[in-house]
Order: sequence, then structure tokens, then C-alpha cells
Amino acid sequence: MTRGERVSADSRPLLALTLGDPAGIGPEVVLKALREGGLQGRVRLLVVGDLRILERAASWLGWNPAFQVVTRPGEGGYGPGEVVLFDLGNADPASCPPGKVGAPAGRAAVEYVCRACDLALAGEVDAVVTAPLNKEAMNLAGFAYAGHTELLAARTGAARVSMLLTGPQLRVVHVSTHVSLEEAIRRVEQRRIGEVIDLAYHACRLLGISSPRIGVAGLNPHAGEGGLFGDQEAVQILPAVQAARERGLAVSGPEPPDTVFLRAVKGEFDVVVAMYHDQGHIPMKLLAFDTGVNVSVGLPIIRTSVDHGTAFDIAGTGRASAASMVAAVEVALQMVEARKRGI
Repeated sequence: MTRGERVSADSRPLLALTLGDPAGIGPEVVLKALREGGLQGRVRLLVVGDLRILERAASWLGWNPAFQVVTRPGEGGYGPGEVVLFDLGNADPASCPPGKVGAPAGRAAVEYVCRACDLALAGEVDAVVTAPLNKEAMNLAGFAYAGHTELLAARTGAARVSMLLTGPQLRVVHVSTHVSLEEAIRRVEQRRIGEVIDLAYHACRLLGISSPRIGVAGLNPHAGEGGLFGDQEAVQILPAVQAARERGLAVSGPEPPDTVFLRAVKGEFDVVVAMYHDQGHIPMKLLAFDTGVNVSVGLPIIRTSVDHGTAFDIAGTGRASAASMVAAVEVALQMVEARKRGI
């Protein structure tokens, strides 16, 4: 079946939904999103995972869905109560006990992401939505990546990528993420900041903002206070902001990092460029812990994810919320439609 034949048969976008770490809450939130998210009328969700892990998770939820194992993305009914699955058969439940870090689970989680990514690169699915993987388990399995974004950048060959966090009140793009604070300071460079400003602009366009207003946070307290608390603002950040303005972008900064996020929440900026992981993550986690969405920007494919971890402490209990997973599907749908309009 060709892509054109698939679309003509069913015009709903087709998204690959990865299972995440089999020992974490990923399988549960995937099934809850399919059962409770009210998504079926607008999208087809192809789960990339392991049937045995899904059946185990379904038993924890007291749900008995109709599992359909397919060999091609266009197959399956994608109706209410149906779970269409690309079964990799790579996660023996006995080797992936809930709540335990392990190499078998880490390896399976990476394989789900890689298969979904390949489907998107081939144009067989419109986007990828990922459940959480565990960085320690992934590294135990021999995959030395700091997270999904780095793994997908390597898989796709993308040279310029960043992490966007988006929620109902705030959007943040990061200059650096999973590195030490010492290394993050070293990465505050004009070239990288300019790249991230551009990525923030294009991500906002895909999210329906025609003329994004971008606030760029400083690195130091009070954005350096005129050089009293550091010179990165004058030497690296301000030149990147000025160059972006010359490219026609609506960019402001460097702004004091202790107030720029509040100003964005109040409507002054559509997105904030944060200099390092916690600078951007703390306000996002505070405002949208259950509804935030992680987007890898700069990839040749659309990839969104939940903005939470594997939550091993509640894995297997059925208590995990699917709110972030449903939000991640919604954001992916919005970006798919924007791409179709040529944005």
C-alpha cells in the first residue's frame, strides 16, 4: 500500500506512538490515551511496542481492548476500543519487571523509537509521539544518549536540534539540556543561541503563531547587570539577538531570567529561549507538570512527547495520568496540519 493509497482510504493523520520503557508507566499512559483521550475521530495511533507488555498493562487497567497486530502502518481499523500494534516482540515481561531499571527494557525502548523514526522518515507515518524512556536503562543497554532528542538527532542526521517545552501558558526552547551546569555555561555561544532563536521561531509557526515574539533569557542574575555578574550577555547573547533582529525576527533580550518567564505568561512573549535545562524546565514543570509537551525541533520529522519520566515508583499500579500523552498527540496533530499547509 502506498502512502497515497493510505491517505485516500482514511484521511485521518497516522501517528506512531512508542511504548517507552516497558518497566515504566509508558505502556499504561499509552493505553489510557487510547481509551480515554477522545482522539479516534481525528487521528490514527499506531503503537510501536510489544504485545506482551501491552497485555500486561491492560490487565493493570482492567481493560480488555481488541489488539490488532499489523505488519504495515496502513493496516488496521483504528476504531474505538481497538489498539493497532507494530509488535517488535522484544520485551519479555519477565525481563522487564515494573519499576526496575534494566538493560532489556532500555534496549526495547530505544528500538521502539528507532522503528517509529524510520517509519516517519519513510513517510509511512505523519509524526512520532513518544512515551518516556529511562536514560539509565538506555545507557545500560549500550545507547550512550542523554535522551530522545539526542537519539533522534543521530538517527536522522539532524545537525541543529533543540528541545521545546510547550504548555497552556508557556513555551520554552533550550540552548542546552542534558549536560552539567559547568558545560551548559560553556555552551552559551553566539552561534548556538542564534540557531535556537531560529528553531524557536519555526516551532512557533508550526504551533499556529504567525509572527512569534521571542524573549531571550540571560545566563547570569539580572542578565549580568551590565557586566557586574558576568559578561556572557554582552559577549555572546546580545550579538545573537541583534543578528536575529537583522533577519527580521521579533526578538528581545537578553532579559533577566528571574522575570522573563512571568512576562511570557502574561502575554509579552510567545516563547522564551532558555540558556540551560533547569532555567527552562523549572517554570514549565511548575505551570504544566501534567499537561506539558516536549517537542524535538530541528528534526526532519515531527516528534512530540510527554513531559514526564518513567515514574518507576507508580509503574504497574494504573495510577499514571495520560494527560500529557493526550496533549502530546494534540500538539503533533497541530504540527502535522501546519506542515500540510506548507508552514
